[in-house]
Amino acid sequence: MATKQALVKHIKGVTFAGKTDSNHWVMMDGPESFGGSDAAIRPKELILLALGGCAGSDVISILEKKRIKIDSFEINLAAEMQEVHPQVYTKIHVEFVFKGENIPAKDVERAIELSQTKYCSVTAMLQKAVEITHSYRIIE
Repeated sequence: MATKQALVKHIKGVTFAGKTDSNHWVMMDGPESFGGSDAAIRPKELILLALGGCAGSDVISILEKKRIKIDSFEINLAAEMQEVHPQVYTKIHVEFVFKGENIPAKDVERAIELSQTKYCSVTAMLQKAVEITHSYRIIE
């Protein structure tokens, strides 16, 4: 079984810096009303970015292997949170947006399906606690 390591260092207030085995630092912070300096991303927001990055990596990799030309690709994520503490995400919608000519919808659908059901480890972890839905758009 593979083991991963992470280090989170307190900077000041609720400002933290973290790095993992890849040795890249990321800053995390909170709003001033919570003791932060509002200078970095919130830890919970990183979860959305991780989901988008993981799923996006899978989808674009699958489409590139099929030699499908994509001019641009982005992932929009919308999350609902419960209002009481702990304020966890209850639903996350992932929208994949592709721009390009002659992008086959069936290949896009299959790439998303493979990401969501087989490859994306972030989806696999989160879907045990959060309802995750997805959609896509192809813009010619």
